[in-house]
Amino acid sequence: MENLLKILKSKYEKLLLGGGLSKIEKHKEKGKMTAWERVIYLLDDNSPYIEIGSFAGDGMYEEHGGCPNGGVVVVMGYVKNRLCIVVSNDATVKAGAWFPITGKKNLRAQEVAIENYLPIIYLVDSAGVYLPMQEEIFPDKEHFGRIFRNNARISSMGIPQISAIMGSCVAGGAYLPIMSDYALIVEGTGSVFLAGSYLVKSSIGEVIDNETLGGATTHCEISGVTDNKYPDDNSCLDAIKNIVDKFGKNDKNQFSRIASEQPEFPASHIYKNLPEDRLKSYNMLEILKAIVDKGSLEEYKKDYGKTLICALARIDGWAVGIVANQREIVKAKKPGNATEMQMGGVIYSDSADKAARFIMNCNQQKIPLVFFQDVTGFMVGSRSEHGGIIKDGAKMVNAMANSVVPKFTFIVGNSYGAGNYAMCGKAYDPRLIYAWPTAQIAVMSGASAGKTLLQIQEAALKAKGISLSEEEKKELLSKIEQQYNQQLSPYYAAARLWVDGVIDPKDTRKIISMGIEAANQNPTMDRYNVGVIQV
Repeated sequence: MENLLKILKSKYEKLLLGGGLSKIEKHKEKGKMTAWERVIYLLDDNSPYIEIGSFAGDGMYEEHGGCPNGGVVVVMGYVKNRLCIVVSNDATVKAGAWFPITGKKNLRAQEVAIENYLPIIYLVDSAGVYLPMQEEIFPDKEHFGRIFRNNARISSMGIPQISAIMGSCVAGGAYLPIMSDYALIVEGTGSVFLAGSYLVKSSIGEVIDNETLGGATTHCEISGVTDNKYPDDNSCLDAIKNIVDKFGKNDKNQFSRIASEQPEFPASHIYKNLPEDRLKSYNMLEILKAIVDKGSLEEYKKDYGKTLICALARIDGWAVGIVANQREIVKAKKPGNATEMQMGGVIYSDSADKAARFIMNCNQQKIPLVFFQDVTGFMVGSRSEHGGIIKDGAKMVNAMANSVVPKFTFIVGNSYGAGNYAMCGKAYDPRLIYAWPTAQIAVMSGASAGKTLLQIQEAALKAKGISLSEEEKKELLSKIEQQYNQQLSPYYAAARLWVDGVIDPKDTRKIISMGIEAANQNPTMDRYNVGVIQV
């Protein structure tokens, strides 16, 4: 674990450099703060914050020079003691241009704001769509245009939006700040227009400079497009703080919270008890003892369906329902006093049945759910199929998918196949989802996939009359596994926003606590209705 955490730290430190030191120097020569400097200045001093979408774009678009961190910083943090989402374009990455992953990350930021009724602050410094990839970011439902649709929807919900134009803001992107409740602009560096001076000249023959066309003076004194102008980044960010300070408070959902207690063990207990080898067993309860408040864990049906741990607990004082994969091999009692050995990390009929009931209880009692995934999937084979594993799994998926309480997911180890779905993977709308450095996410393990794909390729070659030697089989298997294992990496998942980031396990408590606090800002909750349950 220490090795993996060193890799995490090293990769994260590179993210903070954005487009690189030379680009940062040129950016600051213009009198501008960096994307991260703006965020840190805006947030309350010494207050916790959560980054959303860290490692977005990691290893992607290399033929275009890369897009570290998706070219935008997104955090959930406190501004004047008010929990907010802050979106800060990084102009050191391709002038803040929007790659496909940039659009996806911005949409994720808006999704978090909408789900939790959180004010959202946009610190705009962007050249707009990255034109060489326009077909992957411009026209589809979840592309660039969805941002402005969301601006309108967020406004209709009464969720505050503040924009500060701190650099370029061009073309369609100009609508984002102007569709916000407040649009501020920095003199000298901020500009906003549908078409820049070059495009204006080529389109209608007019010769005009960008500042006259759409600078701070133009829009604050002539057009009225922006509200107020500020001499520098600092004063503009101070104005945002002053605005947020005046917001009224929403009704609260009042999820249960009492005084926080420290866990029974420190985070180092996780490192000691979680094996790096994904095949080794361990006791998930030992991991939970370093996350939940001491003495708060109350297991549900602990002697039944033992490959899944279902428990009520408190985390930083907040009441939660936990569904976690048990990785130890367990004994299950069967009719006639027989016993069955069940493999850890596998979901059996009894554990799926238990989890479905527990999830329904938590929804009835307004208790947020936290999932800890280390799952290889549902049990297979004739015995399980005849016992109805599919209907029991469907029952669990149904109960979880229809949950109205906030859900939070942490991928501790394996996250394979339908197990990912049943344990609230990204497709099932967790409010936040993070991976630990030990996570592996795919339809199946590298070894299983390698053997399966090898068999398929062997059969295809055999049909053509080609047979492989043992040496050729080994070489092909190695090649398949190498490619597949690269895709198992948590950073591969984070790059594509399948998860909101890769974190040190010690940050798990903070993310859950702030996540529930954010969810508590949304006073609405639908009636829980699971529909047709398979029995």
